[in-house]
Amino acid sequence: MSTERLYKTIYGIAKVINSTLNPSKVLAGIAEQATRAMDAKGCFIRVLDRSGKILLPDASYGLSERYAAKGPVEVEKSLLDQDVLQGRIVTIDDVRSDPRFQYGAQAAEEGLVSLVVVPLTARGGAVIGVLRIYSGAPRTFTADELDFLTCIANLSGIALENARMYHALKRTSELANAYVYQTFED
Repeated sequence: MSTERLYKTIYGIAKVINSTLNPSKVLAGIAEQATRAMDAKGCFIRVLDRSGKILLPDASYGLSERYAAKGPVEVEKSLLDQDVLQGRIVTIDDVRSDPRFQYGAQAAEEGLVSLVVVPLTARGGAVIGVLRIYSGAPRTFTADELDFLTCIANLSGIALENARMYHALKRTSELANAYVYQTFED
């Protein structure tokens, strides 16, 4: 990946992050930018639910609706995601036959072959989800590509956390205003 392309992609992601505080839109834009930058077939971003036991589909790009809607990933059933949620990057040469991959048959139908999964981290290094990049042909991801994807995943985690905090503050403010209105207007 050329330095110019790297900078253009990081710039594009920064524009997406600064364009909205809607988490779904931010992650969808990041998934698209990552897919295009990596010349990949698709990208899937999954975020942990509140229990920390299920990775919910949050954004995807380049994948069919059928594949994107295949369901959540139960962390306890996915050795792959257990590793990534410990902060490790995982690459798989062929998801169609690797036992660590939970949906191998669906991946084969989708035309997916190689995969890299990087942890989505928030402030303090807490892993809050995963970013997956899929290729449609066998592929070995370079160290530079893994560094690039880690950078994107870190930006994604921070953007998601900021959007969540904004919405929590907005909701708190709305509740406080409603309380004040109700208390002093009644």
